[in-house]
Amino acid sequence: MKEEYIKWHSPHLEQEIEILIFGDRGYPVLIFPSSQGRYYEAKDFNLIDSISWFIEQGKIRVYCPDSIDGLSLYNQAIHPAERLRNHDLYDKFIHDELLGKMRVEAGTPKICVTGPSFGAYHAVNFAFRHPGSVSHLFAMSGKYDIKSFLDGYYDDMAYFHNPVDFVKNSNHGALWEMNIVLGTGEHDICRDPTFHMSQILKDKGIDHWLDIRHGYEHDWPLWREMLPHYISQL
Repeated sequence: MKEEYIKWHSPHLEQEIEILIFGDRGYPVLIFPSSQGRYYEAKDFNLIDSISWFIEQGKIRVYCPDSIDGLSLYNQAIHPAERLRNHDLYDKFIHDELLGKMRVEAGTPKICVTGPSFGAYHAVNFAFRHPGSVSHLFAMSGKYDIKSFLDGYYDDMAYFHNPVDFVKNSNHGALWEMNIVLGTGEHDICRDPTFHMSQILKDKGIDHWLDIRHGYEHDWPLWREMLPHYISQL
């Protein structure tokens, strides 16, 4: 399995972002790391191993970028408005910079996005903000309301990065065309938030699969079981 390490200088973030890329061809899959996770997290916790067959067969090419959570929503040292500004710049890095590389290398206009825990939030937020760029969304054990990160602060930017709010009023046609999976474990700490996001989609008539894995908690064994199943849909 080909593994490539790159450093990407992001004009939006004004810093270098480290990325691991697995495979040399196939449908583009972006894996967001969990809370404050690094670009090597999916490899270190064997999430890449769980989907290695698809990579080796040339079915998918997987991109694992760094997060900047420690500079954005998890940064208690700065004002919530600044946290949101940094968070929005990360979204711009993914959409305006990395997405273009993925499209060119795969020769496809859309990508698949996924991630565990806070990575699931990133995946949902990105997919629903940019539905015309995402064909498949596989969210694993996410919480989709960021108000707890904002110390009571809320503005337009917060709204447009808070899926439980902005999705209710979004009427982009591509939302109804996207293949969506919201996964959670029976004993998952994000079980209720997953149900909440599912209900929002259900109320809008957006087809999706609410996948509940019995006996599992919020941890890597759950996500290593989920992701190969989801990827097989590609």
